Amino acid sequence: MSNKANANDKNIKDIKEKEEPRIGVFVCHCGTNIGGVVDVPEVTEYASKLPYVVYAERNLYTCSSDGVDSIKRAIKEHNINRVVVAAFTPRTHEPLFRRACEEAGVNKYLFEFANIRDQCSWIHMYEPEKATEKAKEIVRMAVAKAALLEPQEESVINVDRTALVVGGGISGMTAALSLAKQGFDVYLVEKEKELGGLLRKHYKLFPTFIESEKVVKAVVEKVMDNEKINVLTSSQIEDVDGYIGNFKVKVKSNGNEKEIKVGTIVIAIGAEEYKPTEFYNYDGKKVITQLELEERLKGGNFDANTVVMIQCVGARGMKYSYCSKICCTNAVKNALIIKQINPKASIFILHNGINVYGEYEHLLVEARRKGIKFVKFPENKLPEVGNGNEDEDKDKVKVIVFHESIGKELLIDADLV
Repeated sequence: MSNKANANDKNIKDIKEKEEPRIGVFVCHCGTNIGGVVDVPEVTEYASKLPYVVYAERNLYTCSSDGVDSIKRAIKEHNINRVVVAAFTPRTHEPLFRRACEEAGVNKYLFEFANIRDQCSWIHMYEPEKATEKAKEIVRMAVAKAALLEPQEESVINVDRTALVVGGGISGMTAALSLAKQGFDVYLVEKEKELGGLLRKHYKLFPTFIESEKVVKAVVEKVMDNEKINVLTSSQIEDVDGYIGNFKVKVKSNGNEKEIKVGTIVIAIGAEEYKPTEFYNYDGKKVITQLELEERLKGGNFDANTVVMIQCVGARGMKYSYCSKICCTNAVKNALIIKQINPKASIFILHNGINVYGEYEHLLVEARRKGIKFVKFPENKLPEVGNGNEDEDKDKVKVIVFHESIGKELLIDADLV
Protein backbone atom coordinates (compact mmCIF):
# COMPACT_ATOMS: atom_id res chain seq x y z
CA MET A 1 0.00 0.00 0.00
CA SER A 2 1.35 3.43 -0.92
CA ASN A 3 0.29 6.78 0.53
CA LYS A 4 -0.03 9.86 -1.58
CA ALA A 5 -0.88 13.20 -0.01
CA ASN A 6 -3.43 15.39 -1.71
CA ALA A 7 -1.99 17.59 -4.46
CA ASN A 8 -2.84 20.70 -2.47
CA ASP A 9 -1.23 19.50 0.77
CA LYS A 10 1.42 22.22 0.65
CA ASN A 11 -1.31 24.84 0.93
CA ILE A 12 -3.33 23.01 3.58
CA LYS A 13 -3.07 23.90 7.22
CA ASP A 14 -2.10 21.05 9.51
CA ILE A 15 -4.16 21.51 12.61
CA LYS A 16 -2.09 20.57 15.60
CA GLU A 17 -3.77 18.75 18.46
CA LYS A 18 -3.33 21.70 20.81
CA GLU A 19 -4.50 24.32 18.33
CA GLU A 20 -7.90 25.67 19.26
CA PRO A 21 -10.61 25.18 16.61
CA ARG A 22 -11.66 28.38 14.81
CA ILE A 23 -14.97 27.58 13.16
CA GLY A 24 -16.73 29.55 10.45
CA VAL A 25 -20.47 28.98 9.98
CA PHE A 26 -22.22 29.87 6.72
CA VAL A 27 -26.03 29.69 6.74
CA CYS A 28 -27.84 29.58 3.41
CA HIS A 29 -31.27 31.07 2.61
CA CYS A 30 -31.47 28.79 -0.47
CA GLY A 31 -33.91 31.33 -1.86
CA THR A 32 -37.24 30.57 -0.20
CA ASN A 33 -36.48 26.84 0.24
CA ILE A 34 -34.94 27.55 3.63
CA GLY A 35 -35.42 31.29 4.10
CA GLY A 36 -39.17 31.06 3.44
CA VAL A 37 -39.59 28.89 6.55
CA VAL A 38 -36.54 29.19 8.79
CA ASP A 39 -35.54 32.50 10.35
CA VAL A 40 -32.04 32.48 8.84
CA PRO A 41 -30.79 35.69 10.55
CA GLU A 42 -31.80 34.24 13.93
CA VAL A 43 -30.01 30.96 13.21
CA THR A 44 -26.90 32.85 12.08
CA GLU A 45 -26.91 34.96 15.24
CA TYR A 46 -27.31 31.79 17.33
CA ALA A 47 -24.42 30.11 15.52
CA SER A 48 -22.12 33.06 16.12
CA LYS A 49 -22.35 32.50 19.89
CA LEU A 50 -21.55 28.78 19.85
CA PRO A 51 -18.22 27.52 21.26
CA TYR A 52 -15.24 27.88 18.89
CA VAL A 53 -17.25 29.84 16.30
CA VAL A 54 -15.23 32.93 15.31
CA TYR A 55 -17.30 33.97 12.33
CA ALA A 56 -20.88 33.43 11.08
CA GLU A 57 -22.65 34.83 8.06
CA ARG A 58 -25.68 34.13 5.90
CA ASN A 59 -25.91 33.93 2.12
CA LEU A 60 -28.77 33.98 -0.33
CA TYR A 61 -27.22 31.07 -2.22
CA THR A 62 -24.09 29.69 -0.57
CA CYS A 63 -23.47 27.38 -3.54
CA SER A 64 -23.21 30.32 -5.97
CA SER A 65 -19.82 31.64 -7.02
CA ASP A 66 -20.32 34.63 -4.69
CA GLY A 67 -21.19 32.30 -1.79
CA VAL A 68 -18.16 30.09 -2.36
CA ASP A 69 -15.88 33.13 -2.70
CA SER A 70 -17.20 34.48 0.61
CA ILE A 71 -16.22 31.22 2.34
CA LYS A 72 -12.69 31.36 0.94
CA ARG A 73 -12.37 35.02 1.84
CA ALA A 74 -13.61 34.49 5.40
CA ILE A 75 -11.16 31.61 5.94
CA LYS A 76 -8.23 33.87 5.20
CA GLU A 77 -9.52 36.98 6.95
CA HIS A 78 -10.56 35.25 10.17
CA ASN A 79 -7.95 32.50 10.25
CA ILE A 80 -10.71 29.85 10.14
CA ASN A 81 -9.52 26.25 10.40
CA ARG A 82 -12.88 24.47 10.28
CA VAL A 83 -15.96 25.22 8.18
CA VAL A 84 -19.67 24.47 8.69
CA VAL A 85 -22.20 25.14 5.93
CA ALA A 86 -25.88 25.00 6.95
CA ALA A 87 -27.80 24.54 3.74
CA PHE A 88 -29.19 21.72 1.62
CA THR A 89 -28.19 18.12 0.97
CA PRO A 90 -24.51 17.13 1.11
CA ARG A 91 -25.15 14.55 -1.61
CA THR A 92 -24.93 17.20 -4.33
CA HIS A 93 -22.84 20.05 -2.92
CA GLU A 94 -20.40 18.67 -0.36
CA PRO A 95 -17.62 18.28 -2.98
CA LEU A 96 -18.05 21.96 -3.95
CA PHE A 97 -17.53 23.24 -0.41
CA ARG A 98 -14.71 20.81 0.33
CA ARG A 99 -12.92 22.08 -2.76
CA ALA A 100 -13.44 25.66 -1.59
CA CYS A 101 -11.84 24.79 1.76
CA GLU A 102 -8.84 23.27 -0.01
CA GLU A 103 -8.42 26.29 -2.24
CA ALA A 104 -8.40 28.51 0.84
CA GLY A 105 -5.83 26.33 2.60
CA VAL A 106 -8.02 24.20 4.92
CA ASN A 107 -7.97 20.42 4.79
CA LYS A 108 -11.23 19.37 3.13
CA TYR A 109 -11.96 16.87 5.90
CA LEU A 110 -12.29 19.79 8.33
CA PHE A 111 -15.59 20.64 6.67
CA GLU A 112 -19.02 19.70 8.06
CA PHE A 113 -22.46 19.96 6.42
CA ALA A 114 -25.66 20.79 8.31
CA ASN A 115 -28.74 19.92 6.25
CA ILE A 116 -31.40 22.43 7.28
CA ARG A 117 -33.42 22.12 4.08
CA ASP A 118 -34.27 18.42 3.48
CA GLN A 119 -34.24 17.62 7.20
CA CYS A 120 -35.86 20.81 8.43
CA SER A 121 -37.52 23.49 6.28
CA TRP A 122 -39.05 21.10 3.75
CA ILE A 123 -40.65 18.86 6.37
CA HIS A 124 -41.71 21.65 8.73
CA MET A 125 -42.89 24.19 6.18
CA TYR A 126 -46.03 24.97 8.18
CA GLU A 127 -44.20 25.32 11.48
CA PRO A 128 -41.67 28.13 10.98
CA GLU A 129 -40.96 28.68 14.68
CA LYS A 130 -40.31 25.00 15.35
CA ALA A 131 -38.32 24.76 12.13
CA THR A 132 -36.10 27.62 13.26
CA GLU A 133 -35.44 25.96 16.61
CA LYS A 134 -34.67 22.66 14.90
CA ALA A 135 -32.29 24.41 12.49
CA LYS A 136 -30.44 25.82 15.48
CA GLU A 137 -30.07 22.35 16.95
CA ILE A 138 -28.81 20.93 13.65
CA VAL A 139 -26.25 23.73 13.37
CA ARG A 140 -25.22 23.27 17.02
CA MET A 141 -24.56 19.55 16.42
CA ALA A 142 -22.60 20.27 13.25
CA VAL A 143 -20.43 22.83 15.05
CA ALA A 144 -19.79 20.41 17.93
CA LYS A 145 -18.72 17.74 15.43
CA ALA A 146 -16.56 20.18 13.47
CA ALA A 147 -14.62 21.02 16.63
CA LEU A 148 -13.61 17.37 16.89
CA LEU A 149 -12.63 16.85 13.26
CA GLU A 150 -9.05 16.04 12.36
CA PRO A 151 -7.27 16.61 9.04
CA GLN A 152 -7.06 13.53 6.85
CA GLU A 153 -4.90 12.45 3.96
CA GLU A 154 -6.24 10.43 1.07
CA SER A 155 -4.49 7.16 0.38
CA VAL A 156 -3.95 5.30 -2.85
CA ILE A 157 -4.10 1.53 -2.39
CA ASN A 158 -3.70 -1.44 -4.66
CA VAL A 159 -7.10 -2.98 -5.46
CA ASP A 160 -7.43 -6.66 -6.20
CA ARG A 161 -9.12 -6.97 -9.59
CA THR A 162 -10.94 -10.16 -8.64
CA ALA A 163 -14.62 -10.00 -7.66
CA LEU A 164 -16.81 -12.24 -5.55
CA VAL A 165 -20.52 -12.65 -6.26
CA VAL A 166 -22.50 -14.34 -3.49
CA GLY A 167 -25.64 -15.97 -4.85
CA GLY A 168 -26.10 -17.87 -8.10
CA GLY A 169 -29.62 -16.81 -8.97
CA ILE A 170 -30.48 -14.75 -12.05
CA SER A 171 -29.22 -11.53 -10.41
CA GLY A 172 -25.96 -13.09 -9.25
CA MET A 173 -25.28 -14.68 -12.63
CA THR A 174 -26.06 -11.41 -14.42
CA ALA A 175 -23.67 -9.55 -12.10
CA ALA A 176 -20.94 -12.15 -12.67
CA LEU A 177 -21.32 -11.93 -16.46
CA SER A 178 -21.23 -8.12 -16.35
CA LEU A 179 -18.05 -8.11 -14.25
CA ALA A 180 -16.41 -10.71 -16.49
CA LYS A 181 -17.30 -8.66 -19.55
CA GLN A 182 -15.43 -5.73 -17.99
CA GLY A 183 -12.32 -7.87 -17.62
CA PHE A 184 -12.58 -8.93 -13.97
CA ASP A 185 -12.01 -12.46 -12.72
CA VAL A 186 -15.06 -13.58 -10.76
CA TYR A 187 -15.85 -16.16 -8.10
CA LEU A 188 -19.55 -17.05 -8.15
CA VAL A 189 -20.60 -18.77 -4.91
CA GLU A 190 -23.95 -20.58 -4.68
CA LYS A 191 -25.11 -22.63 -1.68
CA GLU A 192 -27.32 -24.96 -3.75
CA LYS A 193 -26.09 -27.74 -6.05
CA GLU A 194 -27.04 -25.81 -9.17
CA LEU A 195 -27.33 -22.25 -10.38
CA GLY A 196 -30.65 -20.54 -11.07
CA GLY A 197 -32.05 -19.71 -7.67
CA LEU A 198 -35.72 -18.95 -7.19
CA LEU A 199 -36.29 -18.62 -10.93
CA ARG A 200 -36.05 -22.39 -11.27
CA LYS A 201 -39.36 -22.73 -9.39
CA HIS A 202 -41.24 -20.44 -11.78
CA TYR A 203 -43.12 -21.83 -14.77
CA LYS A 204 -43.52 -19.04 -17.32
CA LEU A 205 -42.49 -15.39 -17.23
CA PHE A 206 -44.48 -12.33 -18.22
CA PRO A 207 -44.94 -10.66 -20.62
CA THR A 208 -43.74 -13.17 -23.24
CA PHE A 209 -44.75 -16.35 -21.35
CA ILE A 210 -41.36 -17.89 -22.08
CA GLU A 211 -40.58 -20.86 -19.85
CA SER A 212 -38.31 -19.80 -17.02
CA GLU A 213 -36.26 -22.98 -17.46
CA LYS A 214 -35.18 -21.77 -20.90
CA VAL A 215 -34.07 -18.42 -19.50
CA VAL A 216 -32.15 -20.06 -16.66
CA LYS A 217 -30.51 -22.58 -18.99
CA ALA A 218 -29.31 -19.90 -21.40
CA VAL A 219 -27.78 -17.76 -18.64
CA VAL A 220 -26.20 -20.75 -16.86
CA GLU A 221 -24.54 -21.83 -20.10
CA LYS A 222 -23.07 -18.35 -20.56
CA VAL A 223 -21.71 -18.41 -17.01
CA MET A 224 -20.23 -21.90 -17.29
CA ASP A 225 -18.63 -21.11 -20.66
CA ASN A 226 -17.00 -17.90 -19.41
CA GLU A 227 -13.33 -18.48 -18.59
CA LYS A 228 -13.25 -15.54 -16.18
CA ILE A 229 -16.00 -16.95 -13.94
CA ASN A 230 -15.11 -19.59 -11.36
CA VAL A 231 -18.35 -21.24 -10.21
CA LEU A 232 -18.50 -22.74 -6.71
CA THR A 233 -21.78 -24.56 -6.06
CA SER A 234 -22.73 -26.32 -2.79
CA SER A 235 -20.61 -23.63 -1.17
CA GLN A 236 -20.99 -21.15 1.67
CA ILE A 237 -19.11 -18.10 2.92
CA GLU A 238 -17.51 -18.88 6.28
CA ASP A 239 -15.67 -15.63 7.01
CA VAL A 240 -14.82 -12.25 5.46
CA ASP A 241 -11.87 -10.15 6.54
CA GLY A 242 -10.16 -7.07 5.13
CA TYR A 243 -11.41 -3.82 3.64
CA ILE A 244 -12.71 -2.35 0.38
CA GLY A 245 -10.38 -3.36 -2.42
CA ASN A 246 -8.67 -6.09 -0.41
CA PHE A 247 -10.82 -8.81 1.12
CA LYS A 248 -9.86 -12.28 2.31
CA VAL A 249 -12.83 -14.63 2.10
CA LYS A 250 -13.04 -18.18 3.46
CA VAL A 251 -15.34 -20.36 1.37
CA LYS A 252 -16.47 -23.85 2.37
CA SER A 253 -17.07 -25.85 -0.79
CA ASN A 254 -18.13 -29.50 -0.76
CA GLY A 255 -16.65 -29.94 2.72
CA ASN A 256 -13.34 -28.26 1.87
CA GLU A 257 -12.40 -24.77 3.03
CA LYS A 258 -10.36 -22.42 0.86
CA GLU A 259 -9.35 -18.77 1.10
CA ILE A 260 -9.77 -16.42 -1.84
CA LYS A 261 -8.64 -12.82 -2.25
CA VAL A 262 -11.02 -10.35 -3.88
CA GLY A 263 -11.35 -6.60 -4.23
CA THR A 264 -15.11 -6.38 -4.64
CA ILE A 265 -18.02 -8.35 -3.17
CA VAL A 266 -21.50 -8.36 -4.68
CA ILE A 267 -24.28 -9.71 -2.45
CA ALA A 268 -27.04 -11.28 -4.58
CA ILE A 269 -28.52 -13.83 -2.19
CA GLY A 270 -32.06 -13.36 -3.46
CA ALA A 271 -35.20 -13.60 -1.39
CA GLU A 272 -37.53 -16.07 0.27
CA GLU A 273 -41.17 -16.35 -0.65
CA TYR A 274 -43.55 -15.05 2.01
CA LYS A 275 -45.88 -17.82 3.18
CA PRO A 276 -48.99 -16.25 4.79
CA THR A 277 -49.51 -18.80 7.54
CA GLU A 278 -51.49 -16.27 9.59
CA PHE A 279 -53.98 -15.40 6.83
CA TYR A 280 -56.83 -17.12 4.97
CA ASN A 281 -56.26 -20.63 6.40
CA TYR A 282 -53.12 -21.10 4.33
CA ASP A 283 -52.13 -24.79 4.35
CA GLY A 284 -50.01 -25.25 1.23
CA LYS A 285 -52.58 -27.70 -0.18
CA LYS A 286 -55.92 -26.08 -0.92
CA VAL A 287 -54.73 -22.58 -0.04
CA ILE A 288 -51.34 -21.92 -1.63
CA THR A 289 -49.01 -19.18 -2.83
CA GLN A 290 -48.48 -18.09 -6.44
CA LEU A 291 -45.05 -19.73 -6.48
CA GLU A 292 -46.54 -23.01 -5.26
CA LEU A 293 -49.14 -22.68 -8.01
CA GLU A 294 -46.36 -22.24 -10.59
CA GLU A 295 -44.63 -25.37 -9.34
CA ARG A 296 -47.87 -27.31 -9.88
CA LEU A 297 -48.35 -25.82 -13.34
CA LYS A 298 -44.75 -26.62 -14.21
CA GLY A 299 -44.99 -30.19 -12.95
CA GLY A 300 -48.33 -30.86 -14.62
CA ASN A 301 -50.01 -31.33 -11.24
CA PHE A 302 -52.67 -28.63 -11.61
CA ASP A 303 -56.27 -29.82 -11.37
CA ALA A 304 -58.89 -27.20 -10.50
CA ASN A 305 -61.99 -25.80 -12.17
CA THR A 306 -62.69 -22.88 -9.83
CA VAL A 307 -59.72 -20.82 -8.68
CA VAL A 308 -59.68 -17.78 -6.39
CA MET A 309 -56.63 -15.53 -6.20
CA ILE A 310 -56.44 -13.03 -3.33
CA GLN A 311 -54.10 -10.09 -3.78
CA CYS A 312 -52.04 -8.06 -1.28
CA VAL A 313 -52.03 -10.82 1.35
CA GLY A 314 -49.85 -9.55 4.19
CA ALA A 315 -49.01 -6.39 2.25
CA ARG A 316 -50.14 -2.77 2.23
CA GLY A 317 -50.62 -2.61 5.98
CA MET A 318 -51.72 -6.16 6.83
CA LYS A 319 -48.21 -7.17 7.90
CA TYR A 320 -45.88 -5.25 5.61
CA SER A 321 -46.49 -1.65 4.62
CA TYR A 322 -45.31 -1.82 1.01
CA CYS A 323 -46.56 -3.18 -2.32
CA SER A 324 -44.18 -5.61 -4.06
CA LYS A 325 -45.29 -4.28 -7.48
CA ILE A 326 -45.10 -7.73 -9.09
CA CYS A 327 -47.86 -9.77 -7.43
CA CYS A 328 -50.80 -8.44 -9.45
CA THR A 329 -49.06 -8.94 -12.80
CA ASN A 330 -47.93 -12.40 -11.74
CA ALA A 331 -51.48 -13.34 -10.71
CA VAL A 332 -52.88 -12.17 -14.05
CA LYS A 333 -50.16 -14.11 -15.88
CA ASN A 334 -50.91 -17.33 -13.96
CA ALA A 335 -54.65 -16.86 -14.49
CA LEU A 336 -54.06 -16.64 -18.24
CA ILE A 337 -51.93 -19.80 -18.11
CA ILE A 338 -54.74 -21.65 -16.31
CA LYS A 339 -57.14 -20.49 -19.03
CA GLN A 340 -54.79 -21.97 -21.63
CA ILE A 341 -54.80 -25.31 -19.79
CA ASN A 342 -58.50 -25.27 -18.96
CA PRO A 343 -60.51 -22.73 -21.00
CA LYS A 344 -63.65 -23.54 -18.96
CA ALA A 345 -61.97 -22.72 -15.64
CA SER A 346 -63.70 -20.09 -13.51
CA ILE A 347 -61.09 -17.70 -12.11
CA PHE A 348 -61.70 -14.89 -9.60
CA ILE A 349 -59.01 -12.34 -8.71
CA LEU A 350 -59.96 -10.57 -5.47
CA HIS A 351 -58.24 -7.26 -4.86
CA ASN A 352 -58.50 -3.80 -3.33
CA GLY A 353 -56.68 -2.13 -6.20
CA ILE A 354 -54.96 -3.88 -9.12
CA ASN A 355 -51.47 -2.59 -9.91
CA VAL A 356 -50.41 -3.80 -13.35
CA TYR A 357 -47.73 -1.45 -14.54
CA GLY A 358 -47.15 0.22 -17.92
CA GLU A 359 -46.09 -2.26 -20.59
CA TYR A 360 -48.00 -5.09 -18.87
CA GLU A 361 -51.40 -3.40 -19.08
CA HIS A 362 -52.28 -5.52 -22.11
CA LEU A 363 -52.24 -8.64 -19.90
CA LEU A 364 -55.03 -7.16 -17.80
CA VAL A 365 -57.08 -6.39 -20.91
CA GLU A 366 -56.53 -9.92 -22.25
CA ALA A 367 -57.55 -11.42 -18.90
CA ARG A 368 -60.87 -9.56 -18.93
CA ARG A 369 -61.53 -10.67 -22.52
CA LYS A 370 -61.00 -14.29 -21.52
CA GLY A 371 -63.56 -14.07 -18.74
CA ILE A 372 -61.29 -13.80 -15.73
CA LYS A 373 -63.34 -12.01 -13.07
CA PHE A 374 -61.86 -9.15 -11.04
CA VAL A 375 -63.67 -8.50 -7.75
CA LYS A 376 -62.74 -5.40 -5.77
CA PHE A 377 -63.32 -5.57 -2.02
CA PRO A 378 -63.05 -2.66 0.48
CA GLU A 379 -60.00 -2.49 2.74
CA ASN A 380 -62.18 -2.83 5.85
CA LYS A 381 -63.93 -5.98 4.57
CA LEU A 382 -61.32 -8.58 3.75
CA PRO A 383 -62.35 -11.87 2.14
CA GLU A 384 -63.08 -14.86 4.38
CA VAL A 385 -61.67 -18.27 3.54
CA GLY A 386 -62.83 -21.51 5.15
CA ASN A 387 -63.58 -25.16 4.39
CA GLY A 388 -67.04 -26.32 3.40
CA ASN A 389 -69.27 -27.67 6.18
CA GLU A 390 -71.52 -29.87 4.07
CA ASP A 391 -70.42 -33.40 3.12
CA GLU A 392 -70.68 -32.69 -0.59
CA ASP A 393 -68.49 -29.60 -0.18
CA LYS A 394 -65.72 -31.16 1.89
CA ASP A 395 -63.24 -30.85 -1.00
CA LYS A 396 -64.19 -27.24 -1.67
CA VAL A 397 -62.85 -24.07 -0.10
CA LYS A 398 -65.57 -21.54 0.67
CA VAL A 399 -64.63 -17.93 -0.03
CA ILE A 400 -66.85 -15.03 1.01
CA VAL A 401 -66.03 -11.63 -0.47
CA PHE A 402 -67.90 -8.32 -0.48
CA HIS A 403 -68.15 -7.14 -4.09
CA GLU A 404 -67.70 -3.38 -3.89
CA SER A 405 -69.19 -2.70 -7.34
CA ILE A 406 -72.51 -4.46 -6.75
CA GLY A 407 -72.64 -3.84 -3.01
CA LYS A 408 -73.19 -7.40 -1.79
CA GLU A 409 -71.36 -10.52 -0.69
CA LEU A 410 -70.38 -13.32 -3.05
CA LEU A 411 -69.99 -16.95 -2.00
CA ILE A 412 -67.48 -18.84 -4.12
CA ASP A 413 -66.94 -22.61 -3.81
CA ALA A 414 -63.34 -22.86 -4.91
CA ASP A 415 -61.22 -25.88 -5.75
CA LEU A 416 -58.07 -23.85 -5.06
CA VAL A 417 -57.26 -20.52 -3.39
